[in-house]
Amino acid sequence: MGVVIRQSLKGTFVNYIGVILGIFVQFYIVTKYIDPAVIGLTKVIYQMAFLFGTFALLGLPSAGMRFFPYFKNKENGNNGFLFYFLLVPTIGSIVSVLIYVLSKGFILSSLVEKSPEFEEYFYMVIPLLLILTFWQVFENYANINMRIAIPKAVREVGMRLFMLVIYLLYAFHYIDVYGLVVGFLVGYGLCLLGTGTYSLCIGSRSLKHDWSFITPELKSKFLKYTGFLILANISSVLLEFLDTFMVSGLKGMYSAGIYTIVLYMAEVVNMPSRNITPISSPLAAEAMKNGDMATSQELYKKVSVHQCLATSVLLLIVWINLDNIYAVIPNGQIYAEGTLAVLFLGFAKVIYGTLNFGNILISYSKYYYWTLVCTIILAGLGICTNLYFIPRYGISGAALATLITYTLSYSFQQYLVQVKLKANPFTLAHLRIALILCILFGVNYFIPSMREITPWLDILVRTMLIAVPAIVMIYYFKISPQINWFIRTKVLGKAE
Repeated sequence: MGVVIRQSLKGTFVNYIGVILGIFVQFYIVTKYIDPAVIGLTKVIYQMAFLFGTFALLGLPSAGMRFFPYFKNKENGNNGFLFYFLLVPTIGSIVSVLIYVLSKGFILSSLVEKSPEFEEYFYMVIPLLLILTFWQVFENYANINMRIAIPKAVREVGMRLFMLVIYLLYAFHYIDVYGLVVGFLVGYGLCLLGTGTYSLCIGSRSLKHDWSFITPELKSKFLKYTGFLILANISSVLLEFLDTFMVSGLKGMYSAGIYTIVLYMAEVVNMPSRNITPISSPLAAEAMKNGDMATSQELYKKVSVHQCLATSVLLLIVWINLDNIYAVIPNGQIYAEGTLAVLFLGFAKVIYGTLNFGNILISYSKYYYWTLVCTIILAGLGICTNLYFIPRYGISGAALATLITYTLSYSFQQYLVQVKLKANPFTLAHLRIALILCILFGVNYFIPSMREITPWLDILVRTMLIAVPAIVMIYYFKISPQINWFIRTKVLGKAE
């Protein structure tokens, strides 16, 4: 876990810089100068491009991770792995663009009644689709080479800095909504260029390949695996964006804009999963290829504990400061409508962080076809629950639908992991985490409110009085040997 911890810590550090920048951009610039309807429009454009871009990848992120060990050979340029890694999404992008254009009538009929603004920007999705597809390709190539910090910096810091510039240009009327969308395209394009350059510097750049290396057996394995993954990944991404699509379709872009800000708050809770999972995946792929279930099980436990701990503590900190957050952001009274939505989505992210690595193990095992079953269940539950709750409870209903869907589907997934792989992530550490959270939640009620002086002071004091005891209890309850080692050696300066 050494390289995992190092890269995760670097990635987390980059993420925190990005979050600080994102908080300023989203909670001050965006909420002050950008109308919720425009926020919703840009979010839907991005999510539409991401959804069709996921199909364009043809299951490549998971497939690349799973099959790289078969190609791995530094002396031989990894047997042309990069060539195939670029060929697959190129073919997928052509097909995906055609499907998107042919689906124009259906897409617009789903959105145009409540969100007619999207029709004008329908074709802007295509260049963004291509950019996002190959950005993911090169990010995944860096992940395969177990380097996530620089690609994270490009995504979390570089793109947000560019977005800040674009938002300010819009705020001060140098560009209109169309210019805002074009600015996003330019920003994402520059990020693709930066990540692509870095990924090719750290990994093999050889495009030399030998078609004979792709044996009929390897080809058959790849096609079966990616065939299932294409549907599974699309269902998974559709579920991730389903709530925003359905809010925009059922309630309009204004509500979708408010929900976008709520989603950002919940995404802060999800930060650890975005670091630990990518860097742990190559280790899981190698272990599953070798049939090393002991290593896979140990990895599952460690990833689950660290993600459960981090997501839970972050959710607590966000929740106890939520009223302060609404007090300090411009037009906070508008976004306060999403209070319950933040809580529901936060719990959903905790469930995701705790159990999602089980999906990684299944996808790299001989039972990978079950990932399709899981994602179909996810998508089906998501559609049904959103259709029921959004008309009744608005954005809170969308968040509640997500929580219910995650709870039921990830419970089913864990049942499969237990039955098929005999892997169980739960340990006494999870119970200790629950105990720590209960104690911290109780401590919060004894902290006097300083909101009357200034909400910023209350945020600072309240967060510190929760975070410091949390670190102390995590250390003395021995939740994680890796965290204890880091605190002993790097914080306390004790020699091993």
